[in-house]
Amino acid sequence: MKPQTAEELLERARARLERLSPPDALTAQLDGALLVDVRSHGDRVREGVIPGSLHVPRTVLEWRLDPASPYCNPHACDRARRVVVVCSDGYASSLAAATLQELGHERATDVIGGFRAWRHEGLPVVAAPPDADDPPGMGAPFSAPRSRG
Repeated sequence: MKPQTAEELLERARARLERLSPPDALTAQLDGALLVDVRSHGDRVREGVIPGSLHVPRTVLEWRLDPASPYCNPHACDRARRVVVVCSDGYASSLAAATLQELGHERATDVIGGFRAWRHEGLPVVAAPPDADDPPGMGAPFSAPRSRG
């Protein structure tokens, strides 16, 4: 098999997704979709978080969202629930969402432009909790008072 470039891999992943604008992602979340934030804990502390999002670092995403995994996060293993992945700028989230589709999350997708586009649109952002989940990705969706920012 001919090696692919990262751009080719990204293009193939995005061809499978019905990517969402930040406002559409917010609407999906309000309609019951699970917003999964794959950014690092440090990025979340520096930039803030989306209220109601579930932090699952990219390094453990497949194990936390695979219902067959003994490490599945109980808040994230429902394959029937829509999953919307968000990263910093909308690149890693596209690859992650395509991988989740391969795990049976058929409606998995991502946010165009990532967290930074979300924040740029003035959608709700709050300060991140000070502590990272232990083990990573096994917490509950972060709920905090919503604020514009």
